[in-house]
Amino acid sequence: MEPSVALDLSRDAIILLVKIAAPVMIVALVAGLIVSLFQALTQIQEQTLTFVPKILAIFLTLIITLPYIGHELALFSEKLSSMIVSGG
Repeated sequence: MEPSVALDLSRDAIILLVKIAAPVMIVALVAGLIVSLFQALTQIQEQTLTFVPKILAIFLTLIITLPYIGHELALFSEKLSSMIVSGG
């Protein structure tokens, strides 16, 4: 395998990782911000209050984006498979 092909595959894999992880990370960030604002406004400092809403938001986001994630991973695997069959 030529270095340029390996570099292209690495770049594509990193871009795919960002595309897959971005929705979940953004939802976790927004949920954490909302919970932090709620805690600051009400002065409730319960430890479980920070984790439970974020876990639920991440879980729902994963359920909603699972078809998109599967589709993107299938396209990437097909691309890799066709490159292996064609020899590069």
